[in-house]
Amino acid sequence: MKAGMVVAFICAGLTAGLGMAFGQSDKPIKIGVLIDASSFSADLGGVGSVKAAQMAVEDQGGRAAGRPVQILSADMQAKPDIATSIARKWFETEGVDAIADLPTSSTTLAVQAIAREKKKILLIAGATTTELTGSQCSPYSVQWADDTNALAVGAPKTLAAAGFKTWFFVAADFAFGTAMSKSAQAVVQANGGKVLGEIRHPTDTADMSSYLLAAQNSHAQIIGLANVGTDLIASIKQAAEFGLAAGGQKLLGFMTFVTDVHALGLEESQGLYVTTSFYWDANEKTRAFAKRFFALHGKMPTKEQAHVYLAIRHYLNAVDAVGSADSDTVIAKMKTTPTDEFGVPGSIRQDGRVLYDLEVYQVKTPADSKYAWDYYKPYQKITAAEAFKPMDEKACAFLAGK
Repeated sequence: MKAGMVVAFICAGLTAGLGMAFGQSDKPIKIGVLIDASSFSADLGGVGSVKAAQMAVEDQGGRAAGRPVQILSADMQAKPDIATSIARKWFETEGVDAIADLPTSSTTLAVQAIAREKKKILLIAGATTTELTGSQCSPYSVQWADDTNALAVGAPKTLAAAGFKTWFFVAADFAFGTAMSKSAQAVVQANGGKVLGEIRHPTDTADMSSYLLAAQNSHAQIIGLANVGTDLIASIKQAAEFGLAAGGQKLLGFMTFVTDVHALGLEESQGLYVTTSFYWDANEKTRAFAKRFFALHGKMPTKEQAHVYLAIRHYLNAVDAVGSADSDTVIAKMKTTPTDEFGVPGSIRQDGRVLYDLEVYQVKTPADSKYAWDYYKPYQKITAAEAFKPMDEKACAFLAGK
C-alpha cells in the first residue's frame, strides 16, 4: 500500500437509501485508520487493523446517529512526516471525523498535535507512550493501547517478587524502547532487583548477536526485550540460537504480540514472559471475536487490532447516544461511558487513558499446546490500579486549564 493511498470501504448493513444522493442527514461519518503496512510493525496492526475497523462498523449496523459510516485507510510507514501529511489531508479536505489505530509513539504524537488543533478525535490502539496522556495530552484523544508504564510495571514487579532479582535490558533506540527500559529498570530496583546493564540497538536490526552476547555474558536471570515487531522476533530467535534459555536465563518481551509467537514457533519462544490486555483465547467473547477475525484475515487478532475494534465500537456508540459526530459532545460521552473489553468492564479517565486489567502470560512449551494458536498460559493478573500511572492534572495542560 503506497503512502497516502486511501482505500475506502463503505461497510455492509447500509440501507437501500445509499443509492440516492446523500442529503445532509446522510453525510457519512468518516473514520480514518492510520496504519503501518510496510515497516517493522506491519504485522501487529497493518491491514488487520483495517479489517477490525470494518468489523466494528458492521457490528454497529453500518450507521451511527442515522448516518452511514465510512472507513478510510492509509499506510504512514512509521514516518511522522508521512503520518502528519495524511492526517492533515484527512481532516482538512476529506472530512474525516476521527482517526484510529496510530501504531507508533513518534507518529502518534505528531498526529495528535494536528488533531488537537483541528478538534478531531484520535482512537489510539497502538502507540504506547504515556506522553499521550501526560505532557502532550489532548482533550480529543483516547488511548486504548497498553502504555509503557503498564507494560513496564506488571511483569517486572511480578517476576521480581517471584525471585528473579538480576536483570539486563536490550532496548530499541527510539522513543518506545527508551521509555520502556527506563520505566522497567525503576520498577526492578524498587522491588529489590538489580540491573546489570542495558544495551540499545537501531530499529530494523537483523543481526542481534552482539547485543544478545552482552546480555548472555551478564548472567542476568531476566533479559528484558524493549523492542517490537521484527526487532523483537530477531531477538528471541537469536537468543534461542545462542542458548540463553538453555543456560537458565529467561526472556521478557515487553511489547510481544501473539503474531510474533506464531512467527517464531513454540520451540524458539517457549518460556517467554508476555504482558497484554488482550489474548484471543482468554474467554468466550474473545474467542468469538477472534474466530470471525481469523475468517477475514487468516491470523488471530493482536491486541492492537482488538483495540481498534473496541475503540471504534465505543466511539460509534457515543455518536449514536448523542445523535451527533461533534467532537466535544462525543468525547464527553465516551469518557463518561464504561468500556467493554470483551465482557470485562473498564473506564476512560478525563486525560483519555482507558483503564483495564492486564495479564502476565508465559508462552507454552510445544507439548503443552493443544490446538492451533494455543500459545499462552496465565501467570499473574495485574489490576488497572497497579498498571497505570495516576492521572497527573499538572502535567496535562487541558486538565490544568492552561
